[in-house]
Amino acid sequence: MKKIILIIFFLSIQIFNVLSDDLNFKEAINGLNSPWSFSFINENKILVTEKPGNIILIDLSTKKTKKIKHNLQILEHGQGGLLEVLYYNDLVFVSYSENLKKGNSSTSVASAKFNENFLDFKNIFRAVPPINSGYHFGSRLVIKDNLLYVTVGERGKGMIAQDPTKHPGSIIRIHLDGKIPKDNPKFKGKSNWKPEIYQIGVRNPQGMALSPYDDKIYLTNHGAKGGDWFGEAKYGENYGWKILGWGGTNYTGTPIGPKWKPGFTKAIKYWVPSIAASSMIIYKGTEFKEWNGDALITSLRDQSLRKIKFKSNKFLNEKIIFKGTIGRIRDIEIQENTGKIFLLTDSGSIWRLQK
Repeated sequence: MKKIILIIFFLSIQIFNVLSDDLNFKEAINGLNSPWSFSFINENKILVTEKPGNIILIDLSTKKTKKIKHNLQILEHGQGGLLEVLYYNDLVFVSYSENLKKGNSSTSVASAKFNENFLDFKNIFRAVPPINSGYHFGSRLVIKDNLLYVTVGERGKGMIAQDPTKHPGSIIRIHLDGKIPKDNPKFKGKSNWKPEIYQIGVRNPQGMALSPYDDKIYLTNHGAKGGDWFGEAKYGENYGWKILGWGGTNYTGTPIGPKWKPGFTKAIKYWVPSIAASSMIIYKGTEFKEWNGDALITSLRDQSLRKIKFKSNKFLNEKIIFKGTIGRIRDIEIQENTGKIFLLTDSGSIWRLQK
């Protein structure tokens, strides 16, 4: 009886939390197969990636879907497959686990001119070395000032994230055609860094967004058993994995290292235990204008949407907007012009959140 009462109490808290903000959920699309990312083409049309390798064009107003053929060589292995998609100025950028020799794969990025029938992709980045692992691809994409930023996970290899001669465990910055910016850290005092690397020391960053308010790029990152964080991408710096544990431990329970120490980038917010932080946005819109400037962060493990208020890299407060309402949340985007929020779930649905 006590257990039933507690469950009812918990559900009532969740319902109150939603109703208190006058939020309204509506399932816009369902039936997707292991979706990972989506990107708006315009107010009604989106591109969706499915991990097995499908790119789907969806009209949200009519719910019509169309599978677009492409030429990518994808290896769906563990957490890998066809991952991020980003539409930008009639170009389509994707990140994916590229199928290479002997079971090896890399976090790779390709681009193509948008075409509803066939996407002729050309690779513009490939993380080296290729690794035989199904873990930690990272794979979010952001464009700032016509430069492409890419999160590359450390593929479960830990201290590789401290080796700037290798891509895994880093943030990448390249031109939209794959060329290397001449002001990347390698050319400004980090001579032993690979030329594409912007920052090192990350584990599995599956969220990244450009703020329209301060023009900075922000990240979310999976820790191990605890130690997820939200912070800023910083030129030439080091987030410390696996010297630092960010408050978490190995899955065996053994310690990793301190939460933070001088000489490493300090995150804005840490989570222990882990929430399995996935995607994020910095909100700007009219639908939830009281959230303008706040980070909205989605999670897989606790199936929540969290709002982080921060200023000048200082954490101010956190609010759980909802939890356990629509399942594991893989991606979040804002609809053009309306400010409504769309959320993609592992179970294959896209939900619209509005007032």
